[in-house]
Amino acid sequence: MPSAMEGSEGGEGEILSYEETEDDNVSPTDLSELLKEGTKESHDRAENTQFVKEFLKGRIKKELFKRATVALYFTYSALEEEMDRNKDNPVFAPLYFPLELHRREALVKDLKYFYGEGWKEKIQCSEATQHYVDRIHHVGQHEPELLVAHAYTRYMGDLSGGQVLKKVAQRALKLPSTEEGIQFYVFDNVSNAQQFKQLYRARMNALDLDKNTKERIVEEANRAFRFNMQVFDELDEIGRSLTEEAQDGGLPAHDGKGDLRKCPYYADKLAGKAGAGCPCHAAMALAKQPLVQLILAACVAVAAGAAAWYSM
Repeated sequence: MPSAMEGSEGGEGEILSYEETEDDNVSPTDLSELLKEGTKESHDRAENTQFVKEFLKGRIKKELFKRATVALYFTYSALEEEMDRNKDNPVFAPLYFPLELHRREALVKDLKYFYGEGWKEKIQCSEATQHYVDRIHHVGQHEPELLVAHAYTRYMGDLSGGQVLKKVAQRALKLPSTEEGIQFYVFDNVSNAQQFKQLYRARMNALDLDKNTKERIVEEANRAFRFNMQVFDELDEIGRSLTEEAQDGGLPAHDGKGDLRKCPYYADKLAGKAGAGCPCHAAMALAKQPLVQLILAACVAVAAGAAAWYSM
């Protein structure tokens, strides 16, 4: 589920960082600077979770990616519901960019791609994601000024290192070049991501907030990081428990040895198709017959002779 989240600049491995340039007009007391400095440690911990490290290496299985997409769907559904609720509230209104930023509809497209038209009946909100969702709803309904922290942490990251993650997922999962399955990372209405992020930070710095409120927003941003890390850890745990078959979304080829249930043709037997047998086992058994071995040997000899002649 990772997006590229806010953190420190530069540095080896900081794929998730998105403060690419310094702004000479920024003051140390501006909210964007306070968030940048105040979440460095959380940022480092988040991008060093096992799930994120494996993702960045391209070691993401389709089943786990699907579950991460589900987590994102519930998270952004909650976030955008509360943003809609507070779109006229002066403590958040300047950061309301539904056309440019909202991700829910893009995630619906991704879920339809992975789960089909009946996707809603096939997904459920995980425990860690539910805790995140509950906090977002609480903030939106009772402390809307803290909604800034959740929106900033998610969307600014999506526009930065999230674009790296899009390419990693597309390559690792062999997704279509038409970007099906990764619409979450596609921002059709943001023509220049860097300029938009500068605009967003400027709007955020212009919010009429006192020192105490700014500190609470930084604290809430760190809380958002913790929620994300809990989701990452949950996904990592699920990944360890998934069978190889479930991770890849299919069954591995059977080598004719060992447990028959590992054979892709075992599904036919479970479906009650008697007498079909396993072609893997049949081929192995046939190869053990003396006559067949003699014929195979003759074929090999002929092939070897032909190869020798061709190379003369």
